[in-house]
Amino acid sequence: MSATPTVTRFAPSPTGFLHIGGARTALFNWLFARHHGGTFLLRIEDTDIARSTPEATAAILDGMEWLGLDYDGEAVSQAGRADAHRAAAERMIERGTAFRCYASKEEIDAAREQARAEKRPLGFDSPWRDADPASAPDAPFTVRLKAPREGETVIEDAVQGRVAFGNDQLDDLILLRSDGTPTYMLAVVVDDYDMGVTHVIRGDDHLTNAARQTLIYDALGYHVPVFAHIPLIHGPDGAKLSKRHGALGVGEYREMGYLPEAMRNYLARLGWAHGDDEFFTTEQAIEWFGLDGIGKSAARFDFAKLENLNGQHMRAADDAYLADTVATTMARRNDHSLSDAQKEALHLAMPGLKERAKTITELIDSAYYIYAQRPLNLDAKAAKLLTDDARTMLTELTEHLRNATDWRAESLEDTVKAFSVNKGLKLGKVAQPMRAALTGRVSSPGIYDVMITLGRDETLARLDDRIAA
Repeated sequence: MSATPTVTRFAPSPTGFLHIGGARTALFNWLFARHHGGTFLLRIEDTDIARSTPEATAAILDGMEWLGLDYDGEAVSQAGRADAHRAAAERMIERGTAFRCYASKEEIDAAREQARAEKRPLGFDSPWRDADPASAPDAPFTVRLKAPREGETVIEDAVQGRVAFGNDQLDDLILLRSDGTPTYMLAVVVDDYDMGVTHVIRGDDHLTNAARQTLIYDALGYHVPVFAHIPLIHGPDGAKLSKRHGALGVGEYREMGYLPEAMRNYLARLGWAHGDDEFFTTEQAIEWFGLDGIGKSAARFDFAKLENLNGQHMRAADDAYLADTVATTMARRNDHSLSDAQKEALHLAMPGLKERAKTITELIDSAYYIYAQRPLNLDAKAAKLLTDDARTMLTELTEHLRNATDWRAESLEDTVKAFSVNKGLKLGKVAQPMRAALTGRVSSPGIYDVMITLGRDETLARLDDRIAA
């Protein structure tokens, strides 16, 4: 652990949902802070008033809560810190590392057109950079950084390694607009410094920003944090992840039935590795996580791998937790409100149910028999099994079960097997129509477990329904 307490931050713009790339960035910052016993902060970068919405902020907070990425303290609003940003710009003017620029938009456009014609960099060389402040007119102005003209700005990135930018490519960027509002570049630096951020972990599309922000850190006399720029997430085809690849928002994955612990596991593996480990708990991820495990190549999102991991996490999960997740998911979707008895039955049946399902959605479907109302709706495959011959067989079998004095799995199995032998039928020819009649599906937990879960009266009633159909 470093001598200086580790502080990371996640700084989303509230202009939409929490997308997968942002969720992974938040996860990496959270894991790194938790690994070092440090602090993980949340800053809402809401300075784009026209596009920022309370609904988007709520969606981001909801996504983080579902993923279990708890942040320390209160969320910070960047827009609410405009006075601190303006004060920082004034300090830079006093230090001689920034200046007031009175150039008009027309002058700037004309200078850039000339640079374009002469095939020079389009950065604007303001005539006010070294002008005598006493000559300043009584007119609107912007505040610009007085960037170095020679040499290079070097980023010693914890992921990308040494990255150098020629200072002749970094212009005197605007810090305050003519209406006094701060730009993104200035706001980020001031906020990160004031929040004590030690490590800036974000997508590598911000790498050029890191160079510009380093100049602002230097201009303010601030210590530059550790930068770690992680590769973006691509779709299976190698192109940047987009809507055409499928779900992008974290909330969509919740609705598709993925567990938050599986999403944490999968997102951690998108660009980070600990040996050959694929399946791991969140506690293990916190123990193992380090910036040295992040690769430089873009990660590819793979739904099949996510589904496989989700299935593993479901099989490893506590039965009561899964039963509660099924119940709350069904209630949220307005599918069905489970009674206490149905919740108890779901918990009882979970060991068999979770072995076959890869998502909560599949789990809800396979648990249909528990919450279904009589008479059951049969799916097409189940209906096909219940032929006239099958119903005749079930009529005889039901009488044997009705006379059973012991409703335990072992005794029920003995009864059904004895019936099969007596009728000269393979066990499957008996069990499959039974399964269809009792669950409405062709796959389920063990048929005797199903009968125990349903209980004697419900089992016999469902068999009678199918016989009478």
